[in-house]
Amino acid sequence: MISRLSLTARLTLLFTMGSGAVLLALGWLVGVAIERHFEELDRAELTGKLQHAQHLIAQVGTPAQLERLAVPLGEAFLAHHDLVVRVVGPDQQVLLATPGAQWPTPWPVAAADLASAPLWTWTQDGRNYRGLAATFPTAMASQVQVAMAIDSGHHDAFLRTLQRSLWLFVACAVLFMGLLGWFAARRGLAPLRAMREQAAAVTAHSLDRRLPAQAVPAELADLAATLNEMLERLEEAFRRLSDFSSDLAHELRTPISNLMMQTQVALSRPRDADSYRAILESNAEEFERLARMIADMLFLAKAENGLTIVHGEPVDLAREVRDLFDFYEALADERCIALTLTGEGVVQGDRLMLRRALNNLLSNALRHTPQGGRVSVAIVRQEGQLLLRVENTGDTIPARHLARLFERFYRADPSRQHASGEGTGLGLAITQAILRAHRGEVSAASEGGLTVFTLRFPF
Repeated sequence: MISRLSLTARLTLLFTMGSGAVLLALGWLVGVAIERHFEELDRAELTGKLQHAQHLIAQVGTPAQLERLAVPLGEAFLAHHDLVVRVVGPDQQVLLATPGAQWPTPWPVAAADLASAPLWTWTQDGRNYRGLAATFPTAMASQVQVAMAIDSGHHDAFLRTLQRSLWLFVACAVLFMGLLGWFAARRGLAPLRAMREQAAAVTAHSLDRRLPAQAVPAELADLAATLNEMLERLEEAFRRLSDFSSDLAHELRTPISNLMMQTQVALSRPRDADSYRAILESNAEEFERLARMIADMLFLAKAENGLTIVHGEPVDLAREVRDLFDFYEALADERCIALTLTGEGVVQGDRLMLRRALNNLLSNALRHTPQGGRVSVAIVRQEGQLLLRVENTGDTIPARHLARLFERFYRADPSRQHASGEGTGLGLAITQAILRAHRGEVSAASEGGLTVFTLRFPF
């Protein structure tokens, strides 16, 4: 039930319960302290009266004086209405007793020392008594037992009145502390409510809004900073999603427009079989482009959601590069582009996926290398990693484009048309996804007419 309460109600309840427990404990301690104080007062009064009785008993030197001892003791003690007395002589005869007084059974053991005498308590006719008993010697070496008790009714009445006042005060104080706790909780949680209102105002059209981390208490500053970081990630993801949707629509529009136009032209008038065949072949190329794009998008979606399955096996990177050189040899010879490979290395991974990543980089390098240029691949070990660098000569890529080369459909030169290979604008994004699936990294650098793509594998 408590878990369903609001944070303000929880804090108020806990504050009220804590305050009530403290006040109850304080009231109990006050009551115990006052009761002990009254006991000490009664003991002190009884001790004084017993000492007076001891003085009178010590003067008894003959049996006649012992028989007359009740007279001075009665004059000294029987006049006190809240005091009961009982004096027993050496032969257990009662020398003096307050009329109507009933003493506890068994009879209290008379102590020889008043300082160590236990304080007896009992109840008679609804009245509470506290008493002491002691044995005093006479001048003729006999023992006289004296027991005295005080009616503690006035003390009990005071304690009852005090307890009623204390419990009433505690009840009122708990109620007041509950109201104060609710007010303090409401005021203390006001920044949190303000953050909630500000967060509620964030929509898909206002992701640039941020929570004021400097204007909230220190306890909420970390929460505000975390929420701001989350909003930044959402804004970036939303921007990329929006850009991706726009780019995807743009990329799909061209082949679909070509298909529609060619189909409409073909249907505009009768044609011979060769014309229809040529149109179908052209449409097939557009369909292949669409199929590659859809397959690439599906691969990227799986990779970003951790659904790409990597089959671990030893992959000889140098051998894969040589095979790709053989594949691109005719194109390189036609454009007089030199292909070179240095170094070697073996990594654990999926051979087909890694071959696709290398093919993307090599095809990209060949497309952007001018006539008579050079494409070189170097495999080196460095700081616990295996590095594969694909370097090509050509135009330097501006720095503003380097950070976005691995985004989907992004091209540093939008006017370029990819004629072969990864012509959908997804090649570098797929390469990055493959490297991340192999716990590696890919980066790009371009300077002085040289562009270098570096693959880093854990070694």
